[in-house]
Formats: sequence, structure tokens, C-alpha cells
Amino acid sequence: MVREEINKMYYHALKLIPSLGPRRIKRLIDHYQTPFNAWQASREELLRLENFGPSVVEEFLRERSKIDPYQTWEEVTKKNISVVTWDEPGYPYLLKEIYDPPPLLYYEGDLGVLENSCLAIVGSRRHTVYGKEIAYKFAGKLANYGLTIVSGMARGIDTWAHRGALEGEGKTAAVLGCGLNICYPAENRNLKERISERGVVVSEFPPGVGPMPKHFPQRNRIISGLTLGTLVVEASARSGSLITAGFAVEQGREVFAVPGAVGSPFSRGCHKLVKEGAKLVETVEDILEEIIIPLSRESLPEAVPSQQNIAGKGNDLLDLIPYEPLLLEEIILQSKKSPAEVSVLLLELELSGKIRQLPGKYYLRI
Repeated sequence: MVREEINKMYYHALKLIPSLGPRRIKRLIDHYQTPFNAWQASREELLRLENFGPSVVEEFLRERSKIDPYQTWEEVTKKNISVVTWDEPGYPYLLKEIYDPPPLLYYEGDLGVLENSCLAIVGSRRHTVYGKEIAYKFAGKLANYGLTIVSGMARGIDTWAHRGALEGEGKTAAVLGCGLNICYPAENRNLKERISERGVVVSEFPPGVGPMPKHFPQRNRIISGLTLGTLVVEASARSGSLITAGFAVEQGREVFAVPGAVGSPFSRGCHKLVKEGAKLVETVEDILEEIIIPLSRESLPEAVPSQQNIAGKGNDLLDLIPYEPLLLEEIILQSKKSPAEVSVLLLELELSGKIRQLPGKYYLRI
């Protein structure tokens, strides 16, 4: 067994211990350097670690004694489930930036779709025909711009977002609140298979772990953590989608909300988000104005130049950007170009090392 697989095996074993959340596992790895060393730690050593009190240590030792790392890892590999750990190159880079990233992700499908720019589309399980159509159509159009659509594969808006991306010939990723060998809800089994074939299904929960209520807020932080922004289509005042939006705010990501009818219980959550500063969305362009994505030539609007002309126009745009932070809206105003065109040019300038993006959609010349 090669070193990389041994690391994954012991990460998986650590993940099976209930008292070890992401932050405790990180503390173990920071101290012991490898998951194998952390697994072998003695009671005396563990008690010296911050946030490892006697009760936590005793539970760790008790649960560890019940686990055979080799056997449990074999159970994962037999299910054809792949694993990526947070110290591997393939781990989603945006997710690694959040406060408590999962130490490993279990996945089925192509994890590479998460290397694209990603947008979360979430909403209520109970929804209106209006919400269904918005989720489906927006997902399809945004996927055509090269965005990977991320959602939670729940009933309702999540399902329609995944379907819209798939039927729009785009990419999508589902984040589950249970182990990958469990399909929840059961009626989405065919959808789960389609997502695995055309995108990726991921979870931080080991195979066999059921869909417990406490798992879904944990899942929601991953949905927002994988993405540049979260679009809430329909949400009641107590919808779990608002939890996802809250995580997006904490993580410094964009939040978008689709308005609904005044007084509609299905839109109260969205209206609350708008009041709190989320961007009101009426068209996909409202979203594209706020996030920068690498657009393919086939998907570029007419106002966006071909690749041959980008370099020259990019330098023209560079002349407008000072060596101190300038807001994106001001750049668009001064350039007299469309928001989509400015987004492409800014991306080119950033990739070439000529400008830097700062939090809050500010840019400066370097």
C-alpha cells in the first residue's frame, strides 16, 4: 500500500470517531504531522493537546479500540468510492479556505468539475411552479456559461437546479448529508446516478452514515464553501437555505436571492435576505455581473471580444485600474464596457499577474 493510500486510510479511521470534528482532526494533524501518527497517539500525549480534555480523550481511545483501519478502508474501496484529503492537490481550493473544511471528501464521479467556477442554487423542498421554473432555467443558463451548479440533491428546488444543469448539458455537483452509498431522498436515485456520470456527488460523511437532521447544516457549509456565491430561489422564513446563505456570508462569498410575490410564504426567506444585503436577482446577468468566470468562446455574449482581441482590450482596461483598490462597479462605469466583457478581461489580467482581486469586489494594479 502506497503512502497516499495509507494517509487516506487513517484519515478515514479518524473520521469514524464521533468526537473528532474537522477542527480536532486538524489539531491532531498539525501536531503529529500524519494521520498515522495521530492514530497511534497515547493518552498522555493527547491530554497535552488544546481542546482535548479527559472526556474527549477517553472517548477517542474507546472508539479507536473498536476500529480496524484496514478493514474499514477495504469497505470503502469495495464500494468504488473515491477519497480526497485536504492535503492533496485535488482537494477543492475554495473549500479549503473556509473556517472548518472537512479533512476528507468521499466522492463518486469527476471531482474535476469543482475546479470550474461554481455557484450554489438552493431553496425550499416545498416550492411553487414559479420557483421550479426559475431554478431549472437559471441552472441551465448558468451552466452554459461554464459554471458548475452545486446543490444538496434535496427534494424541491435543489432537484430542479441539478436537473436544469444536466439537461442544459452543463456540470453539476451534489453534496449529501449522508454516506454516498445511501440515496436520500430515495426518489432521487436516478438523479444521483446521472450526477455521478456527468458531474460529482460528494460527502464528508463516511459510507453507511444515515441522513440525520444534524448533518444538513454541516452539509450546507460545504455547499457554500465550494462556490463563489449562493443563489436562493425560494425559501420560507425558516428554510435551511438561509443557513447556507449564512455560511456564504461568513465565508466571504456572494449571496443572491430571487424575489417572489409579496406575502408569499415561499419567498419570505428570500425577501429577508434582500433586506439584509443579498443581491436581488431577476436575470442570470445579475449574477454574472458579481462573479468572474472563465467563459468559453461559444458562450460569450456578443459584447464580449474573441480571444484574439482580449489581450489588447485587457491592456486598455489595465490603464483604468490604479495601484490602490478600485470597486468593480467603478471599473465597469469607467470602461464603458458590458459587465460580462469586463469580467472576462479582469480574469485575464488577474491570471497574467497584472492585477489582484481583493474582498468586496475591489481590484488593484500590481
